[in-house]
Amino acid sequence: MKLKLKELESRLQQVDGFENPKLLLEQYPTRPHIAACMLYTIHNTFDDIENKMVADLGCGCGVLSIGSVMLGAGLCVGFDLDADALEIFSRNAEEFDLTNIDMIQCDVCSLPARTSKTFDTVIMNPPFGTKHNKGMDMTFLKVALQMAQTAVYSLHKTSTRKHIQKKADDWKVKMEVIAELRYDLPASYKFHKKSS
Repeated sequence: MKLKLKELESRLQQVDGFENPKLLLEQYPTRPHIAACMLYTIHNTFDDIENKMVADLGCGCGVLSIGSVMLGAGLCVGFDLDADALEIFSRNAEEFDLTNIDMIQCDVCSLPARTSKTFDTVIMNPPFGTKHNKGMDMTFLKVALQMAQTAVYSLHKTSTRKHIQKKADDWKVKMEVIAELRYDLPASYKFHKKSS
């Protein structure tokens, strides 16, 4: 069965998010609309999900992993440091009765070399490297590039595009902007003055 974009988004709206997001880990939910658009494009335009081994770095509560499996990933493995987020991820996966999905609690930044080229596709909404984690988005990208055989799909702030392009050139990889999406980020921390 081929899922339509709206169907995928509707299903992803049922995925539970963070109960107590951790500022130091820059935990922001990947909104269902963005997750659906991202995954639908990866699947339908680039054919990088169906029957593929997919890794989701900084998976949080698993919305990208779950969406990948809904689109027919052979196996999706989420990697995250936070046990609380992975607990929610696990409940979400059970709720949807998904079996070809797994999660590993680890520090993405120190994934061992043996994970090199073990996945067809890597997807992620990495920490943007603001506040206390300067450069974290680039560290995640570097790890993702080591893990992926085919492609890495990652969400980034438009303001970092030139920097990412420079890094991609340095790393001798092709970078392409596939879509520009508006990120509807609700105020989730005390220092947020208003929703964006």
